[in-house]
Amino acid sequence: MARWLPRSTDLTRFCQKLSRVKTLEDDMMETSFNRCLSTIDLTLLGIGGMVGSGLYVLTGTVAKEIAGPAVIVSFIIAGFASLLAALCYAEFGARVPKTGSAYMFTYVSVGEIWAFLIGWNVLLEYMIGGAAVARAWSGYLDSIFNHKIKNFTETHVGAWEVPFLAHYPDFLAAAILLVATAFISFGAKVSSWLNHVFSAISMGIILFILIMGFVLAQPKNWSTQEGGFAPYGLSGIMAGTATCFYAFVGFDVIAASSEEARNPQTAVPRAIAFSLGLATGAYILVSVVLTLMVPWHSLDPDSALADAFYRRGYAWAGFLVAAGSICAMNTVLLSNLFSLPRIVYAMAEDGLFFQIFSRVHPRTQVPVVGIVVFGLLMALLALIFDLEALVQFLSIGTLLAYTFVAASIIVLRFQQQKVDVPTPAASGRPNPEPHEGPSSGELKEYESFSDKLQLVDRDKSKEQREPGQLKAVFEPYLEFLSDFYPGEVVTVAVVTLMVSAVCLCSILVFGNTHLHLPTWSYSLLLILFSLGFLLSLLLIWAHEQQHSTQTFQIPLVPLSPALSIVLNIYLMLKLSYMTWLRFAVWLLLGLLVYFGYGIWHSKENLRELQPQRVSARYVVFPSGSLEERVQSVQPSSQPTAGLPNTDTDDCKR
Repeated sequence: MARWLPRSTDLTRFCQKLSRVKTLEDDMMETSFNRCLSTIDLTLLGIGGMVGSGLYVLTGTVAKEIAGPAVIVSFIIAGFASLLAALCYAEFGARVPKTGSAYMFTYVSVGEIWAFLIGWNVLLEYMIGGAAVARAWSGYLDSIFNHKIKNFTETHVGAWEVPFLAHYPDFLAAAILLVATAFISFGAKVSSWLNHVFSAISMGIILFILIMGFVLAQPKNWSTQEGGFAPYGLSGIMAGTATCFYAFVGFDVIAASSEEARNPQTAVPRAIAFSLGLATGAYILVSVVLTLMVPWHSLDPDSALADAFYRRGYAWAGFLVAAGSICAMNTVLLSNLFSLPRIVYAMAEDGLFFQIFSRVHPRTQVPVVGIVVFGLLMALLALIFDLEALVQFLSIGTLLAYTFVAASIIVLRFQQQKVDVPTPAASGRPNPEPHEGPSSGELKEYESFSDKLQLVDRDKSKEQREPGQLKAVFEPYLEFLSDFYPGEVVTVAVVTLMVSAVCLCSILVFGNTHLHLPTWSYSLLLILFSLGFLLSLLLIWAHEQQHSTQTFQIPLVPLSPALSIVLNIYLMLKLSYMTWLRFAVWLLLGLLVYFGYGIWHSKENLRELQPQRVSARYVVFPSGSLEERVQSVQPSSQPTAGLPNTDTDDCKR
């Protein structure tokens, strides 16, 4: 039986395949897309993704049923929590200006299988999200005309009583998705222009709501006679925060569009900051005027703003609110249809998804195949499926992506940066001059073939250490950690931190309700997992991280990403078990696609299959001694001109 068991070397090679990371091009600004989007374009895309129908529906629902007027505090906390995730996206979008968003960020830092699963979940998230918004758009427009469209469809087409299918086919929702797909396929500039139009109308109507709302405000609606400012207490505020958090999930469209930005290093962080700030301000101010116009307990959850104006004697304002809601939903539709094909393109370009989706139209410079195929799939979902049961799936995919991006920031920040060495002269001979550092204590490097090799050793007495190495001040106390490769301890600590966060949040969510733990064990487990989380955080902090970068960096690493990880995991565990069950089924389908296609066609897999050769590398230490290390490097596509195959001779000299 032993001969049928896999050998340890095979298992090691298999695990290495799953955890391999993406090799980035030398020039990350080179792209087949059209870099035409400015900071304003990206900002309006982000606002369009965040300020949708939630502004007109979510504010009233949370105010009446969950938090009362304290929905304002819920939006403030939710905005801060979203800022932690948004800053992680901003750093990655500036450092890796490639399309793919969370998928790409995970691929370059954590590993291939995790990146594929993140991308796989984001695909479904965008498809369900776009279809759900299209049905909401259709229902809102239908309600203006007293449900004549719905009644006509049920009379002439019929109604269905089938599980998982809608009560009736929604042709209007499918039609709006097809029209939006057509506009998106014309190129990024046309999509951006259309988003500008709808965003301008939406923001103009929001400004009208705020001005009229403050004119009609009555402070007595926050008084104790009406229940007070926080009638549901702190628990209501935190429950409202969990719901309000999902109002800010649209900012990742900016990161997904970074490959089409003119100057992504500055435009992406600024656009994310501006759009999140404006969206948070809009949600907070609309919540203020809504709860001041009418008592919070009398709000209509389905159409709170329109009903509030109607009850104050301004029925005509309801039509403006309806127009603003429809324009806001149009921007969300465009945001979903804009992002989804680009993430599919990134996966196909890396070989993890079917290659047909990596085709870019030569004139419009957009992935037109992905736009058309997934636009049709989204329209089909909106036409026949009941999406209410699947809407919660959006949350788990988004939160999982946020979690991995935050973890990827920590891993990437403590990785060593590649050292670019000047290319040898055209004659093919190595440069006779050594590569000297800024001080006499630096190592000197000589190379035979490669132009991208790093120094193989460092003088331990040197004060400035490489990222991922233990800080000098901690070496006397943690000397046993200095034997590991730079960044290796940090990676293990990040995994430990995430496991501790899962256990800690599980106790907080299920300890008293589902597990029925006694008080002493509940407290003990909380202390143990909190200590594990804090020790992992301190262990990461004890290592050097990258500081010398010209792009945006999130402050307070590793604390900021760690807080984002805890929050995201906590919110994921608050979702229903049916959401987790559907999530598990979708993950299994994704694993079938990955192991059936992606792992074999991955560009990283094809790169590994290329033959390798050995190159000698010489490092001269300040003392004058010579140390030689032999390293396997990737061969160039063509032999180097003027250089014979002298690798072996170099090693012998």
